[in-house]
Amino acid sequence: MTALHDLSVAALAAELRAKRVSAVETAQHFLARAAHHTALLGAPAEGASNGAFVALNEEATLAQARAADARLAAGTAGRLEGVPIAHKDIFVTRDFPTTAGSKMLRNYRSPFDATVVARLASEGMVTLGKLNCDEFAMGSGNENSAWSAVRNPWDASRIPGGSSGGSAAAVAARLTPAATGTDTGGSIRQPASFCGITGIKPTYGRASRYGMIAYASSLDQAGPMARSAEDCALLLSALCGPDPDRDSTSLDVPAEDFSRDLQRPIQGLRIGIPAEFFGEGLAADVRGPIEAALQALVDQGAVRVPLHLPRTELAIPVYYILAPAEASSNLSRFDGVKFGHRTPNPADLIDMYKKTRAEGFGDEVKRRIMIGTYVLSHGYYDAYYLQAQKIRRMIASDFQQAFTQCDVIAGPVTPTVAWKIGEKSDDPVANYLADIFTLPASLAGLPGLSLPCGLGAGGMPVGLQLIGNYLNEARLLNVAHQYQTATDWHTRQPGATA
Repeated sequence: MTALHDLSVAALAAELRAKRVSAVETAQHFLARAAHHTALLGAPAEGASNGAFVALNEEATLAQARAADARLAAGTAGRLEGVPIAHKDIFVTRDFPTTAGSKMLRNYRSPFDATVVARLASEGMVTLGKLNCDEFAMGSGNENSAWSAVRNPWDASRIPGGSSGGSAAAVAARLTPAATGTDTGGSIRQPASFCGITGIKPTYGRASRYGMIAYASSLDQAGPMARSAEDCALLLSALCGPDPDRDSTSLDVPAEDFSRDLQRPIQGLRIGIPAEFFGEGLAADVRGPIEAALQALVDQGAVRVPLHLPRTELAIPVYYILAPAEASSNLSRFDGVKFGHRTPNPADLIDMYKKTRAEGFGDEVKRRIMIGTYVLSHGYYDAYYLQAQKIRRMIASDFQQAFTQCDVIAGPVTPTVAWKIGEKSDDPVANYLADIFTLPASLAGLPGLSLPCGLGAGGMPVGLQLIGNYLNEARLLNVAHQYQTATDWHTRQPGATA
């Protein structure tokens, strides 16, 4: 019999519905694996941890599993009843601590669940625990967590990508069949690429941001991470939908079944290939698998359409003006007054503000707050922030022009495979440049997907990025699923996962 941790979300859901395995047995199996590999708030298990999990609560998990078994027995089960999932530590949860990877929130316990968490639970999913991330979702390598760096299961000396690195590493190492992530500038797609799994960022506003600790509110979006497009379609169907009473940016678009078009042939599909995604900065070991993946889609009947996204390079300066500007506003709530860390024995109120933030925030968070404060300050707002907003609109217009020529856009997720831990720690700009191919879709609010398509240098995974027009997630998942029916890259796994 196939081991439980080798089953996909879809296969595991089927096993549970057929009562060939119970939700409690499934939860116990994954809890044991997670406990062996966890790094509970900076105390990794000696020699075993990949740093992915930061919080477990066996009692709460098994209680959810028992409730799932009861619904399965009663015939009232949800579509994903009893299937385990772990949540990025940016989503607030009642039964688990929520830290956003920061000392600022070390002891924080939320009185409610994020909407995404609640919606997945309403489909019967069982929460295993919370997953490590870059502090307040700021990073491309998951080295900025206050608790521990996350290690890539394919090579423990390398980063898993960020900021949803714990989510990607946990899925790749078979510690959980599925995980939630968030994508502000590529934080689902990039770690999915680096860890050889599938992840999708939906259209901005598809998934509620209620209970998701904010980094940059006009960019943050939740999405699922799993091994296949089929699994991501099931998860995305569960977590999306309007939330008008709690999230003013939530789209008034009904929830839909993103699995509906998975079997649709891609004969005649027009795939846009931006010249800007295939320039000199793209490593040869990434270019090869991407070209092979595109050819595989052509072999299935798709057609390549050359096109241009002329403002691709401007996405980096635009993002690193706008996102820090929003972060400087969002993170001002962490002042030591109402919740979170408070410095002991401050001299006065101003001293409390200064010391609380100095002690609670890490270096990268401080860097982005200072950048954001600068570009919003008097005399620089017009020169930086407003100009960046104008270029953001132009980047979105470039995509709309491109979609008059094609159905989806394809290219690499990142210019290179995952780098070594510490390799870029002293060079934040080098980290920022790794986001060149994911930032444009984020700035435009478009859906984007990463799926594994080969191996590059050092046997490290390479991801193919698919970008769709607004609300076109079903088409992206269809294309990804058709590719995955013809290839087996999504079934490959790191060597040491026992």
